[in-house]
Amino acid sequence: MVACGAAAPAASTAGSPPPGAPLAAIQAPPPSNADAAPAAVRADGGLEASTPGEADAGAQAVPEAAAPSRPASACNQQSPQESLVRGNFLKTPGGNQRAIQYRTDTYGFFPGIGRPEPDARPVSASLVQTTFMGLPVTMHRKVVPALACVEEEIRRSCGDHPYTAHALAGVRFKNTYRGGEVTNHIFGIAIDVDPNVNTCCGCVKPWNDAPRCHRPAKTEYDRMEMPECWVHAFERYGFYWLGHDVLQDTMHFEFLGDPDRIQKSGTEPAAAAMPRDGGADGGG
Repeated sequence: MVACGAAAPAASTAGSPPPGAPLAAIQAPPPSNADAAPAAVRADGGLEASTPGEADAGAQAVPEAAAPSRPASACNQQSPQESLVRGNFLKTPGGNQRAIQYRTDTYGFFPGIGRPEPDARPVSASLVQTTFMGLPVTMHRKVVPALACVEEEIRRSCGDHPYTAHALAGVRFKNTYRGGEVTNHIFGIAIDVDPNVNTCCGCVKPWNDAPRCHRPAKTEYDRMEMPECWVHAFERYGFYWLGHDVLQDTMHFEFLGDPDRIQKSGTEPAAAAMPRDGGADGGG
C-alpha cells in the first residue's frame, strides 16, 4: 500500500496575490499589422470605395470593427515521458530505478536516493516559492514555468467550469512511498490540489475513507470536486495525473515532461513564473 497523501494543508492565503490578479503573460505579442488599411462601410451599408473619389458623394466611412485577436501562447504542449509514468516503470524490470536516476540527474539529489554525481546539487538548492491560481506553493525552479502554462490554460479554457482552489501542497522533505518507490514531491515536481476534497482512493487511511471512494463512480473524475477541465489543462503541458493510476490519486499532478521544452525558444518567461527563493510550503 502506498502512503501517498500528504496531511491536508490549511488553506493557503499568506503571500497570495489579491483575488482577480491578472494572469502573468506567458504570451507572445500579436504580430503588427500597422500597414493594413482598415476596411470601411458607408452609412447606407454599402462598401466604401478603395480609393478617394470613388465613394458616393456624402457617404460616411465607418471603420469595420476588427475581431479581437488572442496572443499566441509561449508554452509548448508536451506529453509526459512514458518511462517516468508510474504505471509503466513498475511493470518494467529496473524501470523504477531508472526513473529515480533520471529525476536525480535532472532535478538534483535527495539524501539516500539515487546515485548523484560528485558535483551534484541537492534538490533543496533549487526550491523556490511561486503561486498557482493565487495560492503560494514551493516547487522546483525548473517546473515553475510549466505551472504558469497550466494556469494560463485553465483561465482560457475552463471558464464554463468554475472552481476555486483553496489549498496546495508542493515539495516534501520525506518520502511517503513504500516498497522502493519515490514520490515526486521530494523532487519538488509534484503538486496536490485541495487534498480535502480530491481523493486518493488507493492510498492509506484517511484518504481511502473518503465518502467518494465508497460511492459508485462512472469514471475517475467522479472521485473529486475539481473539474475535469483542470486535469486536461495540466496534461497539455507535461503533467501526469495520478487519477489515471490504480491509486486514483485525484489531487496529484506531477511534471513528467522535458523541463527544457516547457517554453518556446526566444520567449520571455511568464511573470507568474518568476519565483522567489523560499522554504517549503508545509506539505506533509
